[in-house]
Amino acid sequence: MKKFAKWLLLVVTIVVTLGVTGNMNTKADSNTPATDQYLSKVKAKGELVVGTSPDFPPYEFTKNINGKSKVVGMDMEISKKVAHDMGVKLVIRRMDFDSLLVALQTGKVDMVIAGMSKTPKRAKSVDFSNVYYKAGEDLVIKKSDLKTIKSYKSLAGKAIGAQTGSIQYNLVKNQATKSTLKGMDKDTDLILALQTNKIDAIALDQPTAEAYAKNTDGLVAINAHFKDEGEQGSAIAFPKGAQSLVNSANKSIAEIKAKNLIHKQYLPNAGKYLATGKSKSAKAANSMWAYKDFFVAGVGYTLMISAVSVVIGFLLGTLLALMRLSKNKIANGISVSYIEFVRGTPLMVQILFIYFGLGLVVNIPALLSGIIAVSLNSGAYVAEVIRSGISSIAVGQTEASRSLGLSRSMTMRFIILPQAMKNIWPALGNEFVSLIKESSIVSIIGVKDLIYQSRIVQADTYRGVMPLLITMILYFIMTFGLSRLMKFFEGRMTHE
Repeated sequence: MKKFAKWLLLVVTIVVTLGVTGNMNTKADSNTPATDQYLSKVKAKGELVVGTSPDFPPYEFTKNINGKSKVVGMDMEISKKVAHDMGVKLVIRRMDFDSLLVALQTGKVDMVIAGMSKTPKRAKSVDFSNVYYKAGEDLVIKKSDLKTIKSYKSLAGKAIGAQTGSIQYNLVKNQATKSTLKGMDKDTDLILALQTNKIDAIALDQPTAEAYAKNTDGLVAINAHFKDEGEQGSAIAFPKGAQSLVNSANKSIAEIKAKNLIHKQYLPNAGKYLATGKSKSAKAANSMWAYKDFFVAGVGYTLMISAVSVVIGFLLGTLLALMRLSKNKIANGISVSYIEFVRGTPLMVQILFIYFGLGLVVNIPALLSGIIAVSLNSGAYVAEVIRSGISSIAVGQTEASRSLGLSRSMTMRFIILPQAMKNIWPALGNEFVSLIKESSIVSIIGVKDLIYQSRIVQADTYRGVMPLLITMILYFIMTFGLSRLMKFFEGRMTHE
């Protein structure tokens, strides 16, 4: 399924890149006069929307502050400075790392800052600011392997994990050719994979590696000893041709460097948020009970998305089923085409297409995109369930009702559908239960459902298994409760 998603992101990137071919030679030079309207548009709306992937301490990570999830870190301090110098409010959008540049190109965000390295390949599709920070690469390994693993060369025949789309991923791919590369979307997943012996080491940016090693028992960070491939360090990404935004950011970066704010202020402030987990107060702050509001909020979003999608999916499914049973060839053809297409493509791809693909035409918020995608997907499956229920009713029922003078629509409404509902109710219940679980996929575009919240808790507490266990229990409670409710109504139908 992820391969389909990667291909979709690639296609969207190519389309956007081709659309801005005329600006391909624009260089991020602060001395270049800006003739675009990007900065004026940002000032007009009064906010700078920043995309980031908050699982990369100390650059950006989440923290539970007074019961609310807040993105903190060095990059967020830089973003505040850039927004302040522009005279606008900072708005942070969270999403997966490999979706950030697509979000930038499709207008979902105004800039991207995520410890992202400024590379020639990326510069073909976006404009970069000047480099604001450069660090080396480390390997995170288990302490028990410290005597046998000295660098990436010691991992021949073993598995090295790296975040998909990162510079470390490319370094492992290009240099550690004797090792097996395992890519994952989240650093928290990589840490969990290392702890459970799925991989033998993780390639990370040096400050990030040290942060995870410091806050996770049994892990340690060592120098990876990768050869320098000419990467130019971390920079801020902007849409292609947004020279006015680049120039403004470069002025802020120049001041940050002149005052050495990164080492004097930003990194120390980020370090204060990184819990060591050794004191009783730190352990209490990182307990699952301290994050109960996060899980409650996640359950609320999941139930809301599921409830709305169930209603829309049922109505759409009923319409599609009637169209498919219709003798009208056009209606039948539309219904069959829709059902087969939706059932033949992954839900993940559908969500990404609606959020990013349609984002080229109209800006649809993440939550609405998730509801639309899940609803449209559910409608196709519900249609087949209802169609099978209608087809199971004996033809004699229709003939008898017509002989009594009932019209076709009245026959369907009062005779066929009520009987069909009794037959399909168990299958319909299974579809609704599955929809609750499948709705978890909306977290990939930043919708704050239960999966999204559990990711935040994982990143904030450096605990991989416990948030997942709680999430499993909460999903079971929701699905089991719905199953019992559907069973109750099934019993009522049986006795009628």
